[in-house]
Amino acid sequence: MKPVIEEKSVLLYDGLCGFCDRLVGFLLQSDHQRVFHFAPLGGVFASELLNRHPHLKAVDSLVLVENSGFEDEVVWVRSEAVRRITRHLGGMWRIVDLLLSVVPKSLQDLGYDIFARNRYRWFGRYDACRVPDSSILDRFLE
Repeated sequence: MKPVIEEKSVLLYDGLCGFCDRLVGFLLQSDHQRVFHFAPLGGVFASELLNRHPHLKAVDSLVLVENSGFEDEVVWVRSEAVRRITRHLGGMWRIVDLLLSVVPKSLQDLGYDIFARNRYRWFGRYDACRVPDSSILDRFLE
């Protein structure tokens, strides 16, 4: 049965990527309003999302899903996903979004793509996804 996430965002991440794992850990600590929920790119939730949005099948990126499962579901990828995350976090992170807003989207995505291609080399690769402990289990969809 598909979980219903109301007024929350789901971040699909590469569970084997050291950077992605650290990002999830950072968001778990920094997201005081508990906006973000998490699901691995290789999981059931991601597969169902790709069925709804087939144009995303070739995407190797963080994927942020807002209003997941609702008629007004919106999917953000690459630099736009990063910018949406900074907006949700608020505070000083809005400055990052403001700074990125003056950089053309094509350059933002180019920077994101360079980072994504090198993420395993720079941050390592795990053999398995993070197993959440019971205190944060409700934030993970699978």
